[in-house]
Amino acid sequence: MFDNLSEKLDKAFHILKGHGKITEVNVADTLKEVRRALLDADVNFKIAKDFTTKVKEKAIGENVLTTLQPGQLMVKLVKDELTELMGGDATGINLSGNPTVILMSGLQGSGKTTFSGKLANYLKTKKNKKPLLVACDIYRPAAINQLHVVGGQIGVEVYSEEGNRNPVEIAQNAIKHAKANGFNVVIVDTAGRLAVDEEMMNEIANVHKAIQPQETLFVVDAMTGQDAVNTAKAFNDRLNFDGVILTKLDGDTRGGAAISIKSVVDKPIKFIGTGEKMEAIDVFYPNRMSERILGMGDVVSLVERAQEQYDEEEARKLQKKIAKNEFGFDDFLTQIQQVKKMGNMKDLVGMIPGAGKALKDVEIEDDAFKHIEAIIHSMTPQERSKPALLDAKRKNRISKGSGTSIQQVNQLLKQFDQMSKMMKMMQGGGGKNLMRMMGGMKGMKP
Repeated sequence: MFDNLSEKLDKAFHILKGHGKITEVNVADTLKEVRRALLDADVNFKIAKDFTTKVKEKAIGENVLTTLQPGQLMVKLVKDELTELMGGDATGINLSGNPTVILMSGLQGSGKTTFSGKLANYLKTKKNKKPLLVACDIYRPAAINQLHVVGGQIGVEVYSEEGNRNPVEIAQNAIKHAKANGFNVVIVDTAGRLAVDEEMMNEIANVHKAIQPQETLFVVDAMTGQDAVNTAKAFNDRLNFDGVILTKLDGDTRGGAAISIKSVVDKPIKFIGTGEKMEAIDVFYPNRMSERILGMGDVVSLVERAQEQYDEEEARKLQKKIAKNEFGFDDFLTQIQQVKKMGNMKDLVGMIPGAGKALKDVEIEDDAFKHIEAIIHSMTPQERSKPALLDAKRKNRISKGSGTSIQQVNQLLKQFDQMSKMMKMMQGGGGKNLMRMMGGMKGMKP
């Protein structure tokens, strides 16, 4: 996420390395590179210029420099200005109304239908809501079927009307259905086009006027950069939407849309999509994002994700097993599944301060644990519960069955043994410490 921008900003700050104080000359040189980095990230020229001007004014006017080196001061100033540019504070979703009506808008291919499902899943699991998905895309082939598939994956009902070509009627009837059947959130997925056109704008404006939603959200593909910002402006001029959803942020190495969209439309980014799974949705925190862009990580989000997967009852059972030296590979497999639920591995590593820079040339796949899982699944239940049984003959069988080498099997056993001993020593922390230890295990070479 934003790898290119992060790397170029890091190089810009290196200009100040070794300098004892801030001067107009070294600030100008640094900010010239910062502006270039923003432009390369597909940030609008005027926004990039205004950004560096504000940072320069603050840097030159800064009187208190006793506790910070010039490089550290510049990083802080850029971080604060980035945070402000992306919206300052996080903005929550408006869940007033009975039911709450949320209208999804955006171009075709932006990920609108998939994100409607992610939002429904988020509201169901995190906000204890009963959402209803509504299929109002009457043009795109298989759009209604796609929404039904998404709804089936997350256990959320989908309202659709076969043969009805009037999205206003479908949306109105869906709200009546929601009121009659106890749904407290209605998410209306509307039609998109390949480009902004008058017909589409008229249609969504009519739907908007008819259902008076509490939230109108504009969904945009982050990887389209400045085009995303221009499209957002066109929609906002017509709809006056309440917030922006940035999808496919996990694949965006530039970051131009995230950085500049708030400045152009003066509407907050409310959520971001960070992967293909239905759970891959995050509230957008400008401060946390600016820290990630500058290589500071995002420990708060990492801890929050870990807490979501943490089960106190399971942790107590695990603690008893550790105390009795009964921790086996089945338990370890459970911990792997919990880590995988936290998100894709590259995204998680990026939340660890300094890790993104240290591993910038290392390709971290989503299936980073696949060889470990294959080895464990090739063990018998008895072997998984009693690793001490694994002699040379059994290891050879496991190696062949898992498609891995003997060295990989031995490496896993060695790491597992070391981890078991460490867990025994750290017993006071119980299951809370397990996820912290998982990082070392995913480093097995394929």
